[in-house]
Amino acid sequence: MKKIYYLTLAFIGIFGSVEAQTPCDLGRYYTELFPTVTVTSAVPFGSNTNFLGTPTNLSMDIYEPTGDTETDRPLIVWAHGGSFIGGSRTDADVVALANAFAKRGFVCVSIDYRTGMWPIDSVNAVKAVLRASQDMKASIRYFYQDKQTTNTYKIDTNNIIIGGSSAGAVTALHLAYLDKDCEIEQYIDAGTLSGMGGLEGTSGNPGYSSTTHAVLNLAGALASYGWIEAGDIPFCSLQGDADDIVPYYTDIASVSGFNVIRMDGSRILNEQANAVGVQNNFYTHYGAGHAVYAGSAAYMDTTINFVTDFLVDYMGCTETILQAENTPSGAAPLYPLTYCGLGINEGEFEIKANLFPNPSSNLITIQLEGNATIQSIEVLDLSGRTIESVNVNASEYTLEKKEIGSGTYVLKITDSEGRSGTRRIIFN
Repeated sequence: MKKIYYLTLAFIGIFGSVEAQTPCDLGRYYTELFPTVTVTSAVPFGSNTNFLGTPTNLSMDIYEPTGDTETDRPLIVWAHGGSFIGGSRTDADVVALANAFAKRGFVCVSIDYRTGMWPIDSVNAVKAVLRASQDMKASIRYFYQDKQTTNTYKIDTNNIIIGGSSAGAVTALHLAYLDKDCEIEQYIDAGTLSGMGGLEGTSGNPGYSSTTHAVLNLAGALASYGWIEAGDIPFCSLQGDADDIVPYYTDIASVSGFNVIRMDGSRILNEQANAVGVQNNFYTHYGAGHAVYAGSAAYMDTTINFVTDFLVDYMGCTETILQAENTPSGAAPLYPLTYCGLGINEGEFEIKANLFPNPSSNLITIQLEGNATIQSIEVLDLSGRTIESVNVNASEYTLEKKEIGSGTYVLKITDSEGRSGTRRIIFN
């Protein structure tokens, strides 16, 4: 044994040091590198009052790769389904997902969140989504706190991913993309939002970050596609195009048979993300209904493989595709929106503009498609205030950051034929 050791040292001395292997090289993230998973059950992470005002304790189950020696591990926080009126962190689908990705080298958690609403209507549905999102944020803050204190779970807080099934996916999407008070105030007023603890909530571990870095959307939807803006975090979606509970396109979502609230499903979110340059992977279960992976091993395998491909890419690995992205079903026009004092996608069907790069650190070039020229552009902040207005009368214009500043804005473009459209832009 000593001879082999000394020969190895001599080889390194002659030919240079051996290049360190990355987790990807070792098969992490895309293979079941760890045969078994260690589960720590019922770990408390917070508390809050439920829809009846009753104090409710919040716990999670933590899934870790058995024998893992990595000291900086990505985290996936999973939330169960149940239409925001039921479900459990021990539901079979989230348990299967947590185990599958823990075997691939992720630390996974399945969380409690507050459920229940009465009466079942749009306002109470929005409140239920907000409570769930607040609770998920508390669970995320728990791991930021752990990292900065005992570091028990060895989490890389630069790689925190959130996801869920059905209502859990709705929760994760709203946590990620509902990031301004004015966005939700078309559903509940500012006083109600404040009384509930704001978007961040008060469910536990105050003072720590709730920042996340990617979303896994399994049969979920957003109240408004426009909340996905240029520069937002990437996401991965799978949904059946015959889903009659959570819409695949834009339609009314239902709770226990009650039609509750109009939402934008995965197909619309995919269209918006592509329009504003947000990375997203999308797989359609053709002809399938709601959350079909929950009751089918074949659909679950497809789901795990597709999510694995997304996560492998997200983690910077380049491995063989397990489940290729397919073509979405049908057209998904982005209808005009009005919120936060702004009209979004007004005239989007009439005027088509290319903006690049977006986001940008300095310059954004604007080009119109077709024969029309740019008559004028207007830059608005998210309160609707005009920051800059320019008469152009040219086919192309370059916008400079120096007169505008860093931030997210709405660019309103009017062409020589009097048509107009709006696009989100970001200056870093």
